[in-house]
Amino acid sequence: MEAGTAEAILDRFQGRRLIVLGDLMLDEFIWGEVRRISPEAPVPVVEVRRETLQLGGAGNVVTNLLSLGANAIPIGILGEDEAGRRMRDLFAEYGASVDGLLPVPGRPTTRKTRIVAHSQQMVRADREDRSLISESIEQQILALYLEALPTADAVILSDYDKGLLTPALLQGTIQAARAAGKPVCLDPKIRHFLHYRLVDVVTPNQLEAERASGIEITDQPSLLQAATRIRDLLDCRHVLITRGELGMSLFGAEGAISHIPTTAREVYDVTGAGDTVIATLTLALAAGFPLLDAANLANLAAGVVVGKVGTAPVSRDELLATLLRFSSPLN
Repeated sequence: MEAGTAEAILDRFQGRRLIVLGDLMLDEFIWGEVRRISPEAPVPVVEVRRETLQLGGAGNVVTNLLSLGANAIPIGILGEDEAGRRMRDLFAEYGASVDGLLPVPGRPTTRKTRIVAHSQQMVRADREDRSLISESIEQQILALYLEALPTADAVILSDYDKGLLTPALLQGTIQAARAAGKPVCLDPKIRHFLHYRLVDVVTPNQLEAERASGIEITDQPSLLQAATRIRDLLDCRHVLITRGELGMSLFGAEGAISHIPTTAREVYDVTGAGDTVIATLTLALAAGFPLLDAANLANLAAGVVVGKVGTAPVSRDELLATLLRFSSPLN
């Protein structure tokens, strides 16, 4: 692919407006080295060298969109705590609006702390409240969403099962988007799977697809059965199953199947790869690309981020370089 063609593809991303409604998290990384085993217990002692903070969950979807040149409208909840303040600051640093960030008294900001030594995650500690939000908070979030919807090109629902996406909120947001003619793509979890009905694209990984369908995926026929079952359950148009080193499999509304091989050179860390997939896929759809082309772009973007350690978005320059490595990534 020539540079001008690749740049023209990515130029179509510029200025697109996408709502990202989902579970916001603060990802904290403690980086260090291991030189000895603790005398107190048979565990490694990590000598801390530095600490970093990054937006995680739906926040990582936002940073991917912004890094690719889109405008992202994050909508979600955070706590009235230090982690929530740091999260708000990070959104502002990235240039995202903070108007859709709703503080909830008494509820902690979801925070994941990972200790990493020699590029290997040693342990993760989570601080969170996974209970469903109240009806009052639900209505406030829906109001923020409905206010942003008229100017949006597409909607991303990012469910990390942290209590934001209740059945009622899912129904209200999906129905409103369909009425407004806006495409909706959803990154799922299992708890509310049946409430994802009528989305345009759902993007489970293979384990989620197996659990949702009740079918173990061991070969091509079982893969097709699982995807068909999910599409029937949700009455959705398309199912994109991410399959790790096997790439992705896209199932269209008419039963067409497309298998997309991975482009990752090396896999260091899959943290946040699903966020990159849903962000790039939906952005490409909002830019007018056909679904299979959008899935190919999402696959290329995911191949970039799994080569990084920790939560990290794909940048326009990185995706451009990847496009140039492949002669025909799009149909």
